[in-house]
Amino acid sequence: MAWEVLSMIGTVAFAVSGAVIAMEEEYDLFGVYMLGVVTAFGGGAFRNVLIGVPVSALWEQEMLFRIALVSITVIFLFPNRLIRHWSRWGTSFDAVGLAAFAVQGAMMAVQLGLGMSATIVAAVLTGAGGGMIRDLLAGRRPLVLRKEIYAVWAAIAGIAVTLGAGMADWGLYLVAATVAVLRIFSARFGWRLPVRKLVS
Repeated sequence: MAWEVLSMIGTVAFAVSGAVIAMEEEYDLFGVYMLGVVTAFGGGAFRNVLIGVPVSALWEQEMLFRIALVSITVIFLFPNRLIRHWSRWGTSFDAVGLAAFAVQGAMMAVQLGLGMSATIVAAVLTGAGGGMIRDLLAGRRPLVLRKEIYAVWAAIAGIAVTLGAGMADWGLYLVAATVAVLRIFSARFGWRLPVRKLVS
């Protein structure tokens, strides 16, 4: 059950995130749908390639594709006065997508019997991969490469799922909720990773 719920939550969150950024960049209707779909499914596609899952598995998610398309359509039809507030609640959407997909990616790696390293990579790619593609296609510097903490939270989700292999659904939801809250806090309070500057 957790797998389906997290998949739906992540798909909606990232599809909306990609669509809104496409509208901010003044993409046409096709571009909005394209960026929304790529954001929602790009990370999972990268993950599948690296952990040995057939890429064709992506096309077996017909229901999730429908959910993504409906989500994009709804946000495209939203009044402009509401979308203008994206800067306020956009981080929350992105955090929810990151958390849900990070846990889902880690779950897949654990189910395949892979070790902690592979699980962490699966969590990071699933959680942050779609956002990276979104930002690159939109001509923005990817969040994962900025100083603010982003992909680290996905890695922590991977560690938690590995250590709690076989945990109940409520435990997986708790991990996802914790990661989402930490991501929101890190953005709101400006938590940063150490940076080393080279002085010439």
